[in-house]
Amino acid sequence: MSPRINIICIWICFILLLVLGVIMVASTGTCVPGQEKLEWSSTFLGKQCKYGMGGLVLALMLSRFDYHKLRRFVYVFWGICVVLLICCYLPGIGKNINGESRWVGLGPLTFQPSELAKIVLMITLAHWYTTRRESAGTFWMGFVIPAAGLFGFPLLLILGEKDMGTAAALAVSGFCVLYTAGVRAWLILLSALLASILLYLMMTSSPNRMLRIEAWFDPRSFSQGAGRQQWIAILAFARGGLCGVGLGDGIEKYGNLPYAHTDFIFAEIGEEWGFLGAAGVVALFSLLVYNGIALAVQTQDTFGRILALGLSCTIFWPAMLNILVVTALLPNTGLPLPFISSGGTNLVFTIASIGLITSIQRHTPVIRQNYWPLRRLKDITKP
Repeated sequence: MSPRINIICIWICFILLLVLGVIMVASTGTCVPGQEKLEWSSTFLGKQCKYGMGGLVLALMLSRFDYHKLRRFVYVFWGICVVLLICCYLPGIGKNINGESRWVGLGPLTFQPSELAKIVLMITLAHWYTTRRESAGTFWMGFVIPAAGLFGFPLLLILGEKDMGTAAALAVSGFCVLYTAGVRAWLILLSALLASILLYLMMTSSPNRMLRIEAWFDPRSFSQGAGRQQWIAILAFARGGLCGVGLGDGIEKYGNLPYAHTDFIFAEIGEEWGFLGAAGVVALFSLLVYNGIALAVQTQDTFGRILALGLSCTIFWPAMLNILVVTALLPNTGLPLPFISSGGTNLVFTIASIGLITSIQRHTPVIRQNYWPLRRLKDITKP
């Protein structure tokens, strides 16, 4: 399969997910109290269409932009990203919503720096390991400076915002990039172990997080408290059955399921579209990342290969973590479903990632044709 076919498949999957997102936000967002009193442009559906169109324009612009030029300003982007993440902690600039300080803004305008960080950190790692390919297996230049410094420091800032879902998804994406760049496996495993210990300490130090863990083990017993979202989500899937109850006919979104239009929108897909619809969403995300990896393996430029893989992972892993949370296979972390959940910053920058992946295909010569991308993932860094 050629890179041109890969990018066409990526766009088909992305557009289908985006259209499904608009449909589901229209179905679930209107059930939120107060939406009927707002102008259309201020409703969840209006914002979804507005941010979706903005993201599409940005993606089309980035697809025409030569992504190699990003390397000239990579550390400037990294510095801006870190400053924005620090601003989340500053009174008057940082916005605390639902106990999480992941937004910055003035007045009604808000921005989520962690969404920008996903793209910037993938660009930074791709640039570092392209410039220092021979040092990827060393301790200092291959691991400490890029992984613990350039990547780990912003990741800790995101984790400190109490945004554990985004931090976990970004960490897994980073581990994928480190592995394919040639970092020693034992260093990656050690990092994963230390990250797990840190997450454990953060969870045990917070009664609210421990309550979420207890609710995860037995959602039914906590169905009126910490486990309410996951328990109602289970009921929604059970009610949907194989083919669903029909678009717009779901009942759990009417006040029973909190955040049915954002973090738990996948549960409403299961209720209204059934198991087949939910499985289709998983298939679209899987097909998207498969073609992203295929594109990475087949392109000539090392920077483009690593970046294509990293951007594909920053879309795939948040989607999988969201689905695992909604199906009660992981504790509740509060992570949106890419392209589908109602949102602003997340939607725009996730769509922008598609534009950058398209730029990689458009501005890089092909080195391999008809190559099965999962045969050997480390071939991404081979010339």
